[in-house]
Amino acid sequence: MSYQTSNPLVGETEFALEGPWATYWIAFLRVVTGWWFFHSGVTKIIENGFAFTYGPSYMKGMTGTALGGIPVWMGNNLAWLIEPGVPLFETLIGLALIAGAFTRLAAFGGVIFMVLFWVGNAGFGHGVVNSDLMGLFLFMTVIVLAAGRYYGLDALLEQTALVKQNPKLRYLLG
Repeated sequence: MSYQTSNPLVGETEFALEGPWATYWIAFLRVVTGWWFFHSGVTKIIENGFAFTYGPSYMKGMTGTALGGIPVWMGNNLAWLIEPGVPLFETLIGLALIAGAFTRLAAFGGVIFMVLFWVGNAGFGHGVVNSDLMGLFLFMTVIVLAAGRYYGLDALLEQTALVKQNPKLRYLLG
């Protein structure tokens, strides 16, 4: 093997989780995931206001899924909550992730959405691994890596007296 000093890749590069490249990537992933949901929610609001009637219809069609009759019942009985809730919560989840504020709480909301999408689209014509599952993994990654602590407002919120006096609040942040 030859050793080339002119090659910029020959030098040491730090890719450890605490290294700068990892923090940039985690923050980037958080912002992109947030934009994805923010755009989805805002588009629904622009097109339909808070009367997103497809939400309850989608849930009514989830017969025969692993969730049993629960989504069908929700579509029939909670349309008043689902219609405004889908665009509103998608928008708020997206904004929270973009800002890095209450990141774990927001990402948990994203997990709930993605589980419903994944199970609701359970035809699995392309296998169990599909885009809904990948979205679910994105939100779980944001939670596990505490992505709001990297260039997000959660890093500042965790320094407040309220959070220091109530350290369990950090489970909602980060």
